[in-house]
Amino acid sequence: MVKQRDTINNLSPYIPGKPIEEVKRELGLDRVIKLASNENPLGNSPAATKAVQEWSENMAIYPDGNSTRLKMALSEKLNIDPDQLLLGAGTDQILEIIAQTYINPGDNTIMGCPSFPRYESVVKVMDGQSIEVPLTGDYRMDLNGFLEKINERTRIIWLCNPNNPTGTMITSEEQLDFIRKVPKDILIVLDEAYYEYAKGGDYPESLELLNEFDNLIILRTFSKAYGLAGLRIGYAISNKEIIGYMNRVRGPFNTNTGAQLAAIAALQDQDFIEKSIQSNNQGKEYLYSVFEEMGLEYIPTYANFIMVNINLSSVEVFKALLKKGVIIRSGDIYGMDDWIRVTIGTKEENEIFVKALKEVINDFS
Repeated sequence: MVKQRDTINNLSPYIPGKPIEEVKRELGLDRVIKLASNENPLGNSPAATKAVQEWSENMAIYPDGNSTRLKMALSEKLNIDPDQLLLGAGTDQILEIIAQTYINPGDNTIMGCPSFPRYESVVKVMDGQSIEVPLTGDYRMDLNGFLEKINERTRIIWLCNPNNPTGTMITSEEQLDFIRKVPKDILIVLDEAYYEYAKGGDYPESLELLNEFDNLIILRTFSKAYGLAGLRIGYAISNKEIIGYMNRVRGPFNTNTGAQLAAIAALQDQDFIEKSIQSNNQGKEYLYSVFEEMGLEYIPTYANFIMVNINLSSVEVFKALLKKGVIIRSGDIYGMDDWIRVTIGTKEENEIFVKALKEVINDFS
């Protein structure tokens, strides 16, 4: 038998949220709502749909390997040079590219715990080590704890902001103070997948820091607020040198034409984004009020999901909700077994979830 690399033995495959059709088939349900993967419940811009439909007649043609038109659209919107951009099949692929570009065997990276699990897996694949820093008592990143863990083999620091799964935020002042204290030869990855939901107030505008610091990569995506998760399209922003090295690793046709065209169209439809943000804020306040009424602890969120403490086994509650046609994320995978993570849905979806949750908790009591 062909032997795999030793490091693969220490990896666990990603466990995706259950797809709606599978749940319907398994449990014989007519209606299922998915509130597990932080997708936009409003779908996507009609302009993006039209762009994909028009492209569908030309699927035999290879995509633009440079994503030229999308880079131009992003550079105009963000006021940056196109050469500061790298496109990927979601930010998941870009995380892989970063690890492949910057991690040697034995190097380490620092991340919060719990945080986005992909940081750890891409590091393991490169025979690197992950140093996890527990969150503070209020479920926020312990940035001082990060600084204490830095050593001579530290190559990357991952900052998920807002953090997934807790939805908590690093403020602009906190982030700037932290970056100034990190040695300049350590790469800092600012993962801003939920930027559109979090922006404003004390949330950092990290693009402004690129002129001052040359060890930053900012990650953003079209999967969340823009609603293009099924097309897999995300991007990295950094200085030209870092992007240049990452392009040596990136595959030549790593983003498809449909995704590129849909992203361009989505960027032009900011009305849809504003509508999505408004819907998310309304849903957030509704769920807050319900959790308070039920006496459940929750973590105030800056994203489009909420962690709530149901004081029961998250796995058992997940299974019970599934039988009622509601898919959520159980907190056990994050080491938070009494918690569940729920995506903020439409008004109707939120109400269905609340009704089902109340029934499940009552059944367990």
